[in-house]
Amino acid sequence: MNCDWVRENISLYLYQELADDARHELEGHVSRCAECAEELTAMRRLHEEMSQLPVMEPSPNLLADSRIRLSRALESMEQRRGWRWVLDPMALLRQAKFSPALAAIIFVVGFGGGIGSMYKLNAALHSGSGSAQEASIANIRSIVKDPTGDRVRIEYERALPETMQGSINDPQIQALLVMASRSTANSGLRMDSVGLLKQRPDDPAVRESLVFSLRSDSNPGVRLKAEEALAPMVKDDVRVRNAMLEALLNDNNPGVRSGALKALAVVPNDTSVHQALAQLAKEDPNEFIRGESSRLLATAQEKQ
Repeated sequence: MNCDWVRENISLYLYQELADDARHELEGHVSRCAECAEELTAMRRLHEEMSQLPVMEPSPNLLADSRIRLSRALESMEQRRGWRWVLDPMALLRQAKFSPALAAIIFVVGFGGGIGSMYKLNAALHSGSGSAQEASIANIRSIVKDPTGDRVRIEYERALPETMQGSINDPQIQALLVMASRSTANSGLRMDSVGLLKQRPDDPAVRESLVFSLRSDSNPGVRLKAEEALAPMVKDDVRVRNAMLEALLNDNNPGVRSGALKALAVVPNDTSVHQALAQLAKEDPNEFIRGESSRLLATAQEKQ
């Protein structure tokens, strides 16, 4: 053990996230090393001062976003010892070097809770009375829309599977759909939820969820559904417009890119859109994107 290792792991030690053997080694080193002992004292003082600050409850969207990013980062790492990471997650922290941003996410969401731990829905879901509104939701199991009306049947889990039924206009149903749209394990579930949420794009929480799906979902079908729902908002919502621009420039699916280009056709004179179209018209490898960008630029110039 050396000083660099100790300094990298002091934060984990203070948060009681080190395994017993590593904790004993760190304490033994600090008892012999004056510099590391001073570093530990300073960090402990900072930790104590921070613990006096009021604790703010993170929003469900932040928790969901952080967990998804953490899950994807972990999945992309080389898993040298297979299931050891599942059985002993702290071994991952001891042997893998996380980026500072990812480490911050881990401490925000609480690593001890795990990637799959339950989190509460937003205020719309637990604003009512009774245990169904107050308890945490663990997982969305299925979504079924009544073909004869606007009612939706959602089966979800707490300690045991439970079901909620209601109109798609019900805030609690919408909150469950938003949660389902960010399920990392089931792309079909995300597809169903986004397909229903697209009926309510005017709701701010729903629109935020659709923007997230367009930007981040790994399934192009889900991104296409979110894009279709957001297209009418491009002219009036800058955030939606930026998400469409991002999809046009960076998405790896030609269908998503074409849909974004079609949606942005209503604002060809927007500075960012105009610059993107000029760039794509010159150098995009996709012939359709290149030609359509040129056409939109020419049309915009004619209208000026």
